[in-house]
Amino acid sequence: MPFPEFTPTVPELLHTAAARFGSHTYLVADGERVTYSDVEARSAALAKGILAEGIGKGSRVGILMGNGVDFVIAAFAIARVGAIFVPVNTFSQTRELGWTIRHADLTHLVAHPRFLTHDYLERLEAALPGLAEQSGDRPLFLPDAPFLRAIHVWGSSDRAWSRGDEHDLVAAAGAAGIDDDFLARVEECVVPADPAVIVYSSGSTADPKGAIHTHGTVVRHSCNLQSGYPMGPDDVMFSSMPFFWIGGLITTVFATMHLGATLVTLSSFDAGTALDLIEQERATIATGWPQQGKTMSEHPSYAGRDLSSLVRTSMPDLVAPDRRPPDVNSTSLGMTEMCSSHTLWDQYDPLPETRRGTFGKSLPGISHRVVDPDCGAEVPTGVDGELWVRGYALMQGLQRREREEVFEPDGWYRTGDAGHFDTDGWFYFTGRLGEMIKTPGGANVTPAEVEGALMAYPDVLEAYVTGIPAAGGGQLVVGAVVPRGGEALDGDELRARLKDDLSAYKVPKRLWICAKSELPFLQSGKIKKQELAELLATRFPGEDDQRKEHHE
Repeated sequence: MPFPEFTPTVPELLHTAAARFGSHTYLVADGERVTYSDVEARSAALAKGILAEGIGKGSRVGILMGNGVDFVIAAFAIARVGAIFVPVNTFSQTRELGWTIRHADLTHLVAHPRFLTHDYLERLEAALPGLAEQSGDRPLFLPDAPFLRAIHVWGSSDRAWSRGDEHDLVAAAGAAGIDDDFLARVEECVVPADPAVIVYSSGSTADPKGAIHTHGTVVRHSCNLQSGYPMGPDDVMFSSMPFFWIGGLITTVFATMHLGATLVTLSSFDAGTALDLIEQERATIATGWPQQGKTMSEHPSYAGRDLSSLVRTSMPDLVAPDRRPPDVNSTSLGMTEMCSSHTLWDQYDPLPETRRGTFGKSLPGISHRVVDPDCGAEVPTGVDGELWVRGYALMQGLQRREREEVFEPDGWYRTGDAGHFDTDGWFYFTGRLGEMIKTPGGANVTPAEVEGALMAYPDVLEAYVTGIPAAGGGQLVVGAVVPRGGEALDGDELRARLKDDLSAYKVPKRLWICAKSELPFLQSGKIKKQELAELLATRFPGEDDQRKEHHE
């Protein structure tokens, strides 16, 4: 198992990386370029300032910043003193921002004054009544955030309640006499079992869940993921994935630290800027959501770009067909609660046709079982059931949830994912249990299976399938389809095609042909299935559809 040889804490990771890779560039973002030594030194200076502020082991510090050097320095500094950093979604609106501050029990917040069109100073005042009247020279006491004691705004701010920026904190450390020796004593007290971060999920079906991960988990798992994302000191990874979600945090910010690679990012995705960075920095790896690769490939400047340095990408449309992952390959299955991927295989390793659709194998140190979701009994190999998981990468718990309501008595965590393992240990994901459609005839339909069949057609770009209520009980299978390019699609013609590929009960009763902009998405790129179901129920009302379901 490729775990690090040093004690798995964030301070030790920083010291080890600086010693190994020193002057090598670690991060390029928004015009800034920092080396491994720079990150260690700047985070140490800020960590001493954080200690002068009274932040220490167990304190919870929110980071409201886009991808960039400031985010990374703040996260590492907070973790170095044993405090818990909490990345805050940069797209948070007023209600969401206030909810996160309260739910995470933040004691401090470090923030940029704005991001894109988001004015965080105004939004914080709206989310936290009474904040506008507070002064930064004394602790905050706000009824709607009772544990919050200070907000530090990086850069210029005209708000009296801001307690200063990075430079003010560094100066405070000097005034307090906090030196390198004292910081070293503090870091000696940070152990692998200490919580390091609370990462919130994207909340596609309810309020986000806050997964608590320890130093040991974060450091070990970001190292162990090398088996699926191989890279080394000569690699330059471009990533557009937000640092406030688990994938962007673990597979980029932390994984590169183990390997000496250079991370190139941007605070918000823009196709032209992304292409500039990939070309200028000679990126060898590009990670992001597939639709971002398509957006870049359709940019007016794409044809004239030199992207020959790219050898690996999770965005196939970004590169020529001969440099894309093989037709039959493996993807991964991950979740916030498991600190990113927990099944994995190198996507550039060609697989036989019999492995089509696999999500890889269990990572070393992680155990899985597939059970009947109703009784918890294991099902035979090859039979679909609910996937349960446990192991070193599993979170310690969920914020504000008792352990007994989160885990099974023997430590298993119910993922809510459906699928099966074959006899050789390869996992096949078939969908989310909560998304399973029960037809009026009593059959179960997995949306992912129908979506896969639709997207296998060359004129279909994306497909989303869900269920809507039927008059006599159960649900009708319906879907939304986004055509590829300028293709003209007809819903009934697509349904006729599907009848050759799927059982009759799986074929959607209605298909809406639409533009992607007409569909409801989260910022993470995930479809909002509940909103989609409501939208399709409105588009396909009446008894005709429901009677039709019983006759097909």
